[in-house]
Order: sequence, then C-alpha cells, then structure tokens
Amino acid sequence: MATTRTLPKSTRISLDRSIERMRKQLAELARFLGKGKPTRSLEEFDLETERLIGDLLGQASDLLHAYEYAELGEAGGLVNMTDEAPEGTGMDSHRQSLLQRYRVLESCVSELEARRAAEPKQKKVGRTLIGPQIAEHMSPEVRSLSQEATLREAGQLMQQWKLGSLFLTDNQSYVGFITDSALAREVVANGMNPNTTPVKTCMRKPVVAIEGDRPIIDAVRMMKDQATRHLAVTQDGQIVGVISVSNILRYYSGVV
Repeated sequence: MATTRTLPKSTRISLDRSIERMRKQLAELARFLGKGKPTRSLEEFDLETERLIGDLLGQASDLLHAYEYAELGEAGGLVNMTDEAPEGTGMDSHRQSLLQRYRVLESCVSELEARRAAEPKQKKVGRTLIGPQIAEHMSPEVRSLSQEATLREAGQLMQQWKLGSLFLTDNQSYVGFITDSALAREVVANGMNPNTTPVKTCMRKPVVAIEGDRPIIDAVRMMKDQATRHLAVTQDGQIVGVISVSNILRYYSGVV
C-alpha cells in the first residue's frame, strides 16, 4: 500500500514563517540594489541576515558560509586560495557583492521550500537538492592533452581555446589536470623549461569530479575541501564538462 509522508502541522507552520521571514530579507536587500531606499546600513542588514540564516538553517549551513563569502565579493573567499584571479564580470565590485548576496538568499528560500515540500524525488545520498544544478552553469567543453606533452604546448592550447584548465590523459584515460596558474607558477617560479618539461610534472591528480545534478553550493563545498578551483562535472560517471570558481561567481553575480 502506497503511503504519503507529510510534515507535522507545527513544523509546516514554522517553515511557512521561516520562508516568509527570508522573503522579507530578500525584499529588503533589493533596496540596496536600487529598488527603493534602504532603511538601515548594509552592515546592520548583513548582521541580521547572518543571524537569520544561522537560526533557520543552522550555524553549520553551507549557505551561511556562502553568504559570508558573498559579503567579500571575491573568488578567494570561496576556496581560500590565491593562485588564480577570477575572470572579470564587467561590473563594480560592490554591486557584484550585492548580487551574490541576493543569489544566496534565493537559495535559502529554495532550501526552506524544499524542506516544506519534503519531496523524496529531490533527495539523493541523504541530501536535498536546492537551487540551480551544476550542469546548468558548467563549461560544456572538455578539452584534453597527453600528459607527455610539453608545458608550452599546454599553454598554447589554453590560450587558443581560452580555457583555464586542461584534462591530461594517459592512453585516452583522464589521469589529472593542469591549470593556467599552475603552469605559470612552475615556469616562472621554478624555472622549468617550457619547451622540454612534460606537463605531467606539474599536473594535479587525480581528477576531482562532481555529478552535474548536484546544486552549485555542493561545488563550493568540494572546492573548499579539495583546495581546487576547477572540478570535472560528470553524468553517470562520464565527464561532460568543467565548473570553475569563475562559473560560480558569474552565477552568484547574476551574470550569464
């Protein structure tokens, strides 16, 4: 006999109120983006918002951490690394930071609504899917190079294809990847000869991958945990794209 799982009435009412509170916070943030006149300082708003997210979603919530990073408005805040600058988005840093905040609060509303709906189809490996999926914001081009190629060849291909990273292969199997920042560091800082040094000497391995149907916040978490700015995106175990810090920043900044 089929059964339908429902939330207790008190829990549902509590979630309704939580969603209403978060939507009010979104509406107030819109004032800082030019849709009205703010009634208090941005610092006061941020303090209350951090408390609200912590109260409603928990102090350990990834969305609370994401909001704190959004306040910085910098890629370095996402993954605590400084080896690669994010791609420019063509807008001033203050507005970019505000748009990042807005995106995070939208994800907070989505998380609360998902909890209220309690739909089993939105659960996978014990977690609830919230917000946009990684596959919607990844770079679909999967470019690779033999690990025996030289650093110069890798650099030339990155420039030609306008990419920040390349997968490296061994007998047509992906064994690692190289980023433009790592390549520059090895050549400039360590004095390697780009014409003779194989790219495998400075590749990162193994390939760090994440499924494309996971929410973007999971990519942020994995980048932090693995100390990387690039993740391979997979579908049914096959690599179908790449997501980088730049992709994530474009999403949180509202830049498509």
